[in-house]
Amino acid sequence: MNVRRHHISALALAAVTALGAGTLSACSSDSAAAGNTDKFDVVASFYPMAFLAEQIGGGHVNVSSLTEPGQEPHDLEISTQQRAQLEDADAALFLKGLQPAVDEAVEQSGLDTKIDAATLTKLENHGDVEHEHEGEAHAEDEADALDPHIWLDPVKYAEVAKGVGAAFEKADPDHAADYKKNTDALVKKLDGLNTQFKDGLGDTRTKVFFTNHAAFTYLAERYGLTQEAITGVDPDSEPSPARIKQLRDEAKADGVTTVFYETLVSDKTAKTLADDAGLKTDVLDPLEGITGKSKGDDYFEVMESNLAALKTALGAK
Repeated sequence: MNVRRHHISALALAAVTALGAGTLSACSSDSAAAGNTDKFDVVASFYPMAFLAEQIGGGHVNVSSLTEPGQEPHDLEISTQQRAQLEDADAALFLKGLQPAVDEAVEQSGLDTKIDAATLTKLENHGDVEHEHEGEAHAEDEADALDPHIWLDPVKYAEVAKGVGAAFEKADPDHAADYKKNTDALVKKLDGLNTQFKDGLGDTRTKVFFTNHAAFTYLAERYGLTQEAITGVDPDSEPSPARIKQLRDEAKADGVTTVFYETLVSDKTAKTLADDAGLKTDVLDPLEGITGKSKGDDYFEVMESNLAALKTALGAK
């Protein structure tokens, strides 16, 4: 086809189903795979969008990702070849506000089907959270900046999935029934993941966790936790002595045991704080991409690894 603390309650829960959650076998960053095929060709901006397209589209879609595996998505620049990918595709699936270069390229493309995940759920203003990636708004520069990390909240991700499914049904009506079936199965599985997090983190010794990237605010809000990011510090630089002392004191007061870092950026900042404060380090993966270092082969496996890491760090009972 060339066609510091916030708390909110959990939403509706459901059981896990046997929807296939394998790797994105049809997902490729190769522009040759992006368009002019006999399938519904979807260009996704980065892994969480590509995963949705694969799970919902099944065998009817051909998915390509603009962000290479292991590439930090915030730093993406769009090449001429990737612009051609967009022009040849049937649909683009992206998250406006996360990757400005993608936003611009999609806007300038001639695509009829432009699916912006940011319009499919409610983004929140986490104005006390600073993002240290190029392309993301800094809280001190833009007070009304909206946090784009919605995929780390299974409930919000399920809301996005529903919208993506509806968009696929409209754009490719010949396969609408299958898209609806796949969407329902994916949403049910995400509801099950929400249940796992709610049950697993409902009774813990502490509710506070440290990260070097403020990506987990939605997740923290969903499950009554507090994310404390090492803000105001580039991931590749060391925190100031004053910030180290502040976090060390907070770790002692709140019973924090672990500083989390992620797979796609340096762990230097987290280890600097951990060494000074006598804390452990571990990975909390923001799932911006899957690599050989990821603790799992797909979204669900990595999220379950994140849950296990949080349960250990927070002292789940």
